[in-house]
Amino acid sequence: MKSEFKRLNVEKLGLLTIVLEILGAFGLFVGLLFKPILLISSGGLALLMLLGLIIRIKSNDGLLISFPATFYMILNAYIFYFAIYN
Repeated sequence: MKSEFKRLNVEKLGLLTIVLEILGAFGLFVGLLFKPILLISSGGLALLMLLGLIIRIKSNDGLLISFPATFYMILNAYIFYFAIYN
């Protein structure tokens, strides 16, 4: 992953990204019991994946390489939406 962050020219954000992903994943589990945590975690992860997708697009990565960021962005946005309206 270190080389991928370096290739995308965001190496200084690597540790922050990893920490935010772990906190977001933990927050999704805790959010099963506490709805506000679910909203914060899913919204934050959707935003993080959107930013990752933007970086992928700017670096001219292909659709296949960008698919995981797109998929997880949509999935977390769906969880966020479902948590608000349910």
